Amino acid sequence: MNPALLPRALTAGLLALALAITSAGAQTLDKVSFGTNWVPEPEQGGFFQAVADGTYKQYGLDVTIVPGGPNDNNRILLIAGKLDFFLSANTLQSFDAVTNKVPVVQIASMFQKDPQVFLTHPESKVTKLEDLKPLTLFVSKEGIATYYQWLKSEYGFSEEKVKPYTFNSQPFIADKQSAMQGYVTSEPFAIEQAAAFKPGVILLADNGFNSYSTLIETRRDLIDKKPDLVQRFVDASIIGWYHYIYGDNSPGNAMIKKLNPEMTDELLAYSVAKMKEYGIVDSGDALQDGIGAMNDTRVASFFEKMVRAGVVRSDIDYRKGYTLRFTNKGVGLDLRPKN
Repeated sequence: MNPALLPRALTAGLLALALAITSAGAQTLDKVSFGTNWVPEPEQGGFFQAVADGTYKQYGLDVTIVPGGPNDNNRILLIAGKLDFFLSANTLQSFDAVTNKVPVVQIASMFQKDPQVFLTHPESKVTKLEDLKPLTLFVSKEGIATYYQWLKSEYGFSEEKVKPYTFNSQPFIADKQSAMQGYVTSEPFAIEQAAAFKPGVILLADNGFNSYSTLIETRRDLIDKKPDLVQRFVDASIIGWYHYIYGDNSPGNAMIKKLNPEMTDELLAYSVAKMKEYGIVDSGDALQDGIGAMNDTRVASFFEKMVRAGVVRSDIDYRKGYTLRFTNKGVGLDLRPKN
């Protein structure tokens, strides 16, 4: 029968039923909150992509991303139960959680390589990590307490020529016999823009600093109570990263720019290109186990290095700070380009 011939009351009833069904379907999505550790940027791109292109919804999730920033501490909100997941910077945070008996667990690593680098001037002719020793090194307070202790224990660096890095590149630009810390995905671009030269790049991850980076962290109680939700969030995030690195990432980038108006198309494109070039997201174990991969041997190796460097205590059970339960399943491998 032609719907136009149906009595109005019946038509209205059918419309109401359709709306009710649609509403019920929408309510089946599990609400999830995910806090990042900094303002929206391409280093978080896969998560924004999974929201923007509907991947999380396909996994039954209604995900709200809560951006971090210089005055925000989303990790505290995770611990307090105000957030479901958090973007953890690196493996050291899991060691810290165990040391301080904080019941949070790292469940997947979106970056196989920590993007931490030193930038150099072409004039200094630096080609390897050891070449940095004679230079003035601009290192942040956090860097001194972490990776620089590793440089001292593994490579014999000293703090004699270290100067504070205050996230201002001008002292580095002015001193040709200096090197500056940064992320391979951002600071080299900023230097090229500000000083019109292409800096040399020494990636610590390619020299033995084998921390995982950009990890998903959650509370132990959420794992115990809702393991299926945790698995879906991990899987959908992984898919989001494959889409962001290899597919049409314009939805994710549009969301990043909307939330962070200072972000430019040029930096977004640069960051994605460098993530690919250096294998930040998809290299190592991720090539066979999928993005997000982690393994016990590597965490043990990094723990031993941090113990030797005096960064963490040797008597903690670091294994309590992470789990392999939700990763290494090959999710999304079919999305990697074949060539």
